[in-house]
Amino acid sequence: MIVAAIPAYNQEAMIARVVIGSSRHVDKVLVCDDGSSDLTGEIAERLGAEVVRHERNLGKGAAVRSLFDFAKRLGADIVVTIDADGQHNPDEIPKLVEPILSGKADIVIGSRSLTGTEMPRYRSIGRKALDQATAAAGHLKIADTQSGFRAYSKDAVGSLEVAEFGIGVDSEILMKAEGLRLAEVPVSCKYKGVKGSTY
Repeated sequence: MIVAAIPAYNQEAMIARVVIGSSRHVDKVLVCDDGSSDLTGEIAERLGAEVVRHERNLGKGAAVRSLFDFAKRLGADIVVTIDADGQHNPDEIPKLVEPILSGKADIVIGSRSLTGTEMPRYRSIGRKALDQATAAAGHLKIADTQSGFRAYSKDAVGSLEVAEFGIGVDSEILMKAEGLRLAEVPVSCKYKGVKGSTY
């Protein structure tokens, strides 16, 4: 079973597009409504997603942890995390899943750095700093350590203990991925017309 796992906070404008797009490529869509004050959770649920709710906003890390726990209970074979703000293209999910299905990787990162996508300057500066810090701390050769568009094998989800509550979760996971095989695939990323991530 392949599941899409979507951490979401106040994304009622985009959640429908992400849920519908993801559902074309997975067996089940999971959404963590992380204390939204809008209709994010209700919209996702009406579109067939299974929704786990946090009563208050706990942060992206807490949302990812809840989604991993949910996926483990379902017995998911592959978990694809995708941001709720519409910057990622759900039609690229098969590209992330393929290296796991073929036995080449345990974690596959959708890398924005490998496509030459034009990133807003403020995001680019911050991401480069985080990429360098994460790579140095984890002794990793990863071009895009901050991408939230990833695929995880069942073994990876089962072995990773997420402790970070905030947006540092993407770095934390990579630094804890010792013994897991990492791969990157190029993905597109949409910034124009996309509301900045509420995380």
